[in-house]
Amino acid sequence: MNDSERHIIGRRGALAVAFALLIVQSCSTSAPPPPAYQSMSSSADPLPAWLPGVWKREWIERGGSRTSSFDVHYLQTPRAFADVRIPRERGALTHAASFADLSDGELLLLARQRGFTGTTTVAGNQATWHHEIDFQPADSSPDVGRMERLDDAHMLEHALDSSYVESWRSVENGGGRFLSLRIERGGRIDRVLVIAGNHFLYVRNRERDLPAAESLDSLIVSTKATRAQTIAYLDCEFSEGYVHGSADWEVQHSTLPWREGRRLEIADSFVTNGGSLSLRAPDPRGGVLSVPLNTFPRSELKKMFERQR
Repeated sequence: MNDSERHIIGRRGALAVAFALLIVQSCSTSAPPPPAYQSMSSSADPLPAWLPGVWKREWIERGGSRTSSFDVHYLQTPRAFADVRIPRERGALTHAASFADLSDGELLLLARQRGFTGTTTVAGNQATWHHEIDFQPADSSPDVGRMERLDDAHMLEHALDSSYVESWRSVENGGGRFLSLRIERGGRIDRVLVIAGNHFLYVRNRERDLPAAESLDSLIVSTKATRAQTIAYLDCEFSEGYVHGSADWEVQHSTLPWREGRRLEIADSFVTNGGSLSLRAPDPRGGVLSVPLNTFPRSELKKMFERQR
């Protein structure tokens, strides 16, 4: 589950196991204890208690050489995960307010970004990440890694073939507070929002799946994609940030650089009703909301989504 320098997508899922889904119905007004995560399959093991939360990658090592050319963040709930990887060479691109403001070369820089979201199963110390949305062209090979806990704040991820080792540092464990939202449209996952404690990671799928290719930038170059085609390929959002910080729902890192420093707009699309969530208005795209997991207390859920208008 590594970043390939050949741009074959390195899969990173957060490490979750498939667990019992908790539909948002009623929650205590006081913070709940960490839930007892259970596997959904007799072939999978329970998720280790230290894995849920938010992690940042420190380095990846191949052949004795360590690099950190990507800024990597992933968020782990007890079932869903999401991960975003921004090449450090991309920079902030602060001059851009949309794709229209980027040169063709800058569009190719965006094509080197990575991100994925889905669910994970765990057996022993091996995790398999099941991708549902990929920023890069989907890879049919299994996404499996072996996890090693070093201490309360660090873990290593080992390739099963020993081709790489990744070092990860814990940013937040979530305090037992997790939320997973999904919007499906036409039988296809359209949007995902996952939250662990005070961190979120939001994913919006592109309109159509990418053609098969080794990588997104190679697809653009080899097919001589038009500028319009290139933008359609790139129009897939992975945005990570804080629920509460200097500003509520502020995006810190995004595959769409003009989102950074701004409010995550989809947060205003939800309304709370007791301990449950629903869409404030019918989705104009025809999407259907589901809430596979919620362990937030009712009062905190309301505070997150009921902004004063």
